Amino acid sequence: MTDGQAIQNALDGLNVGKIWFDEPMSRHASLKLGGKVDALVMTENEDQLGEVVQRLRAKDIPFLPVGNLTNILVRDGGYRGVLLWMRGLDQAIYGAQENGQYFIDAQAGATLAKVVMLAAAQELTGLEFCTGIPGSVGGAVWMNAGAYGTEIKDVISTVSVMDGQGKKKILQRDEIAFAYRQSNLPADVIICGVRFNLQKGDGVQIRERMAEIMKWRQEKHPLQYPNAGSVFKNLPGMPAGRLIEELGLKGVRRGDVQVSKKHANFIVNKGQGTASDMITLITFIKEKAEKEKGVKLETEIVIVGENL
Repeated sequence: MTDGQAIQNALDGLNVGKIWFDEPMSRHASLKLGGKVDALVMTENEDQLGEVVQRLRAKDIPFLPVGNLTNILVRDGGYRGVLLWMRGLDQAIYGAQENGQYFIDAQAGATLAKVVMLAAAQELTGLEFCTGIPGSVGGAVWMNAGAYGTEIKDVISTVSVMDGQGKKKILQRDEIAFAYRQSNLPADVIICGVRFNLQKGDGVQIRERMAEIMKWRQEKHPLQYPNAGSVFKNLPGMPAGRLIEELGLKGVRRGDVQVSKKHANFIVNKGQGTASDMITLITFIKEKAEKEKGVKLETEIVIVGENL
């Protein structure tokens, strides 16, 4: 078990954006639930991030990079270690290449919303499918986020990463094996930034497509409640939401979390939910799907930490 004092000692004297010790993740996560993390560290640049990584690795302290906290659930017993909150690395710039192509370089902590808006402002097409996805660039690459038949892997050219020793490297797109909602990046690699390859497009058409997608999301998704987006990965030929609806589980709740009545692949926090409520409901859905449909559902959200 990690000693909280050891973590404080390891981080002592660091010049970083902000450090929260013994911090409830319910204050920050999009689900508005989750246990305490020993330390939540937000760095402002890659040099600071590298120093944090080196210090933690030297003391054998567990750490995990996190993005916009829209796809992570910390069990009620908390996370013994450090969560590296990438939110401080949120810059995004655009440029042109000699071959007539355009690009956006975005740091891992930049929200997809920020990058999509930058692309639209410069009349660059290719990222419209990300409209309304609440996560960050780093998380989107790590899990190969996608919608409407397009995935992040289709629009990136390079990924900047940092290894467990704090050393940086640039990976070409073809060095990374992407699959549905996953990449083969090593577990100890931290995504620092991404280059998106984009085309010049029609500004009016780009904005119309974005508006169309956002309207669809607002109509179909329960955005009025705290949620983590899609909870389960889709099955081949079968959206997870449709399967859960066929199981008759819309509206089912455990404690104060509930399978959305609007979209069955969303689990919402009605106000006083706990991580245990969420995990209990996820487990119930998985068991029912396997028993009645013979399928194994996998979660998109990442569950970490310890039980109470």
